[in-house]
Amino acid sequence: MSDAADGKLSNWRQRLGRWGEDTAASYLESVGHQIMARNWRGKSGEVDLITRHDEVIVFVEVKTRRGSAYGLPEEALTPLKASRIMETAELYLSENDLSDVEWRIDLVAIEVDGTGRLIRCEHIPHAVLGW
Repeated sequence: MSDAADGKLSNWRQRLGRWGEDTAASYLESVGHQIMARNWRGKSGEVDLITRHDEVIVFVEVKTRRGSAYGLPEEALTPLKASRIMETAELYLSENDLSDVEWRIDLVAIEVDGTGRLIRCEHIPHAVLGW
């Protein structure tokens, strides 16, 4: 594949990912989440969305897939990715003096068909456990 083709594919994936994050944010707001941050970056990685729902801080990983060639969105949340999100969440809490609040890591799984039409937007609370 040429560099130009690689660039177009990368740009397309970025647009799809951004659209998925926008869709997830809109959905979460509609069910009572307040968006606190988007694409928050720490030394271990990035968290797509950070919300507050009631008194709980929610770190949200958004996975968007078009078609099933690369599996379900949920399957992309690997143990390594979960570990990095957990480390990044702990850093965010520390830097924002929120070490004594309840928190969790959720997943929003988004699937679109070949035309880009939304097939599924599913919020999975407590997608990462272990603390």
